[in-house]
Amino acid sequence: MTTQAALDALPDLTRSDARTVVSSTWGLETPERQRAAVDAIAEAWRSRPWPSEGLLSYTVYAGNDGDTLLHYSQWTNPAAFAAFTRIHRDDRVADIDAAVPGIKRLGLGQYELYRSTTPRPGDTPVPEVVVIVDVEFEGPDPERQRAWVDAVFEAMAGDPHPHPGGIAGHFHVSTDGTRVLNYAEWESEQAHIEALAAPGDGIGSATPQWHRVQNYPGVTGGGVNRYTPALRLIPG
Repeated sequence: MTTQAALDALPDLTRSDARTVVSSTWGLETPERQRAAVDAIAEAWRSRPWPSEGLLSYTVYAGNDGDTLLHYSQWTNPAAFAAFTRIHRDDRVADIDAAVPGIKRLGLGQYELYRSTTPRPGDTPVPEVVVIVDVEFEGPDPERQRAWVDAVFEAMAGDPHPHPGGIAGHFHVSTDGTRVLNYAEWESEQAHIEALAAPGDGIGSATPQWHRVQNYPGVTGGGVNRYTPALRLIPG
């Protein structure tokens, strides 16, 4: 099976056969090195057969900070990712590192998609930017992960003034029980900037439900970063 590449394409985050998601971040320091790394990834993958039927798609996003790359891959199960890491990963990484030395691998996590928001009625625009909201908890607790996400959905349902630029949110829980990753689709970077600048502490109106989310017990850290789709690899 061959490997096909597409620029600026987005995966189907709600596909039912994607039971495992792997997300990782690289640091490149400059937009030029970001672009060179994307090109190197495309070459390393397109020059080889698709590694496994267990890998459904692999998407790379360029951070709007001019530094980072986000990797988001969908797998049928954890065993498929483990087999890829054992058999197919090293030669691809070697080629990429030879083309772009000094890449900083900043972290990798395995996730399951827990909940997604319902798309807006009518014509849903294609998102120009993906916002990754990473939430870290003080220790492993799968019930707390899901309870925090459920609290976000409760806050969104009662928000009197949601920003119209938000398209959808896809909430992932890490398999080690310590993190939540929200993959949020937005119409544009400017729409997200405006939403952050609105009254309140971050996205969301100043309601008791959002206050609960923003002060949830056990949350120890996290971050918010904006990305633009750069490369999608799929089996051909």
